[in-house]
Amino acid sequence: MKLHYLLLLVTTSLGALLLVTEGRSDSAPAPAAPAAITPLIDGGYTVAAPGKVEPASEEIAVGAPLTGLLKEVLVKEGDTVKRGEVVARLDTDPFRATLAKAEATLQLREAELRRALNGARPQERDEAKAGLQQAEAVLKTAGIELERRRALVKQGYVSREAADLAEREYAVAQQKREAARQHFLLVNDPAREEDIAIAEAQVAAAKAERDRAQADLDQAVIRSPIDGTVLRVNRRVGEVISVFLDPTVLTVGDMSHLFVRADVDEADIAKLTLGMPAYVTAEAFGEERFPGHVVRIGHMLGKKSIRTDEAKERTDTKVLQVLIALDDGRRLPSGLRVNAFMTAPQVSSSGSQTARQIATR
Repeated sequence: MKLHYLLLLVTTSLGALLLVTEGRSDSAPAPAAPAAITPLIDGGYTVAAPGKVEPASEEIAVGAPLTGLLKEVLVKEGDTVKRGEVVARLDTDPFRATLAKAEATLQLREAELRRALNGARPQERDEAKAGLQQAEAVLKTAGIELERRRALVKQGYVSREAADLAEREYAVAQQKREAARQHFLLVNDPAREEDIAIAEAQVAAAKAERDRAQADLDQAVIRSPIDGTVLRVNRRVGEVISVFLDPTVLTVGDMSHLFVRADVDEADIAKLTLGMPAYVTAEAFGEERFPGHVVRIGHMLGKKSIRTDEAKERTDTKVLQVLIALDDGRRLPSGLRVNAFMTAPQVSSSGSQTARQIATR
């Protein structure tokens, strides 16, 4: 009885083991690029990491730092563009109106500065001089009349009140003559230093406003920053571009050379060297390998930027970004997720230093 029970237990365990093994063979494929070190037969190693294809220039978001209506998109995805080529335009009418207003304001401020420097016009100077001469003549007449009445008062021909009236008229004439003299001096004096400084500051502010309006008008015409390929058109004609949202109109990149940016697990970074051979694979291309070599190793650990969409993938590990230059990966589209493998034979510490020096030359 005990023997029968033991045989039943062994049979049940073997069946469960077969079911587990069969279930694993039907499960989802392994992660796109497990971060691990795989020993080689010759004693070397392979560092594996998930990566993503990017252009030589990286992906460049092209847009305008303005808020406006997208009026034209002159290219489509896949087009080749040159540096400085116009690829899109915003509606420039509002920016042209702002520029015209700024130029008019600048002209006004410049005229005010010239007036401050030049002083009064010749006609104003002549008018002030004539006014002063007239006031002096009136004052002279009032003085003669005052002296005449004072003499008549002594002789008893006129009353004292008549003399007092003549004195008041003479005092008024003196005040008018002084006012005319001050006006004459004001018109003929040069502009004050502070008045000129204020006028010059207003001109400078108007020029800055004009330049800013001109810059906005120039930026409303969107140009390609590089020689490259249009990777994506992000916006369509008629959409409103806003600086408070994503202002990207299209994305361009230099596809003449391709790179792979890989996230290497922090446990594997000691195995990396510049120039070490590498290759990448992609699910869409089966077992085909795209060779290359490591051209840059990051200097700061960070969070993962590439996800493999695997349920068991760890997201709390730190990674170091490594850049791999592909020998020929023109068939790979930008943004494609790949598996990156960096391989190197085992060498001595002095040999590793020599290889690193050669790779950095």
